[in-house]
Amino acid sequence: MTDRYAVIGNPISHSKSPMIHTLFAEQTGQDISYEAIEAPLDGFAATIERLRLEGYKGCNVTVPFKFNAFSCTTELSDRALAAQAVNTLGFEGRDILGDNTDGAGLVRDIEQNIDVTLKDKRVLLMGAGGAACGVVLPLLTAGAALTIANRTRDKAIELAKKFPDAAGGSYDELAGRVFDVVINATSAGLSDSQVALPSGIFAKDALAYDMMYGRETPFMTFARQQGARVADGSGMLVEQAAEAFYIWRGVRPDTAPVIAQLRTPQ
Repeated sequence: MTDRYAVIGNPISHSKSPMIHTLFAEQTGQDISYEAIEAPLDGFAATIERLRLEGYKGCNVTVPFKFNAFSCTTELSDRALAAQAVNTLGFEGRDILGDNTDGAGLVRDIEQNIDVTLKDKRVLLMGAGGAACGVVLPLLTAGAALTIANRTRDKAIELAKKFPDAAGGSYDELAGRVFDVVINATSAGLSDSQVALPSGIFAKDALAYDMMYGRETPFMTFARQQGARVADGSGMLVEQAAEAFYIWRGVRPDTAPVIAQLRTPQ
């Protein structure tokens, strides 16, 4: 019998996850179905319970429900605990298992697809919201020397304090510093607003990575003007999905052809 999975968000019609997981299933011979479901903003827990009772095997969780998902679980992975946010749920009887694959997806995209080693690199993580929380531990585990910057300084410091090897502060405090990798985990690109990074922030041959995908953001434009190598988040999207697929099915798909297809204009 076909195993059922879904991605839950609000809004969700734009999601590429059904396409990605369908391609994974075809590639690996797994008998699954995968759909996008929009949960009411005040009805996430009820939606998850309905899916569990209907026999779904698991789901991915996207904006704005990653913190809600954290609260719905009966068991959490170490990386979900570190992030205090969940993007992957597995249903086993009455148990709801929570994980966070965002950081693993980001690190794998940077190190394997873009071929940038993070160990001992000076890494700037922009933002202190849900997207940033999910990637701090994996970046540190990869050996990055991590600085977290946020428009609200206290939020960056609060997030950094949870991890002994991370530092936090405001964008104003970055003047005169340079980084090998700069990762934009803010939502500034959604409104085409620029994050106030100082000029000269990028080291020679630096990578500027925007977690957003499918559009040229002001951050990416600024980074190009500063001479940085630029990447969007489409690779991370596919890699975090592959990690979730592996958790559910025990099979790791080949991500390269899926990333290529995602980047092909429709």
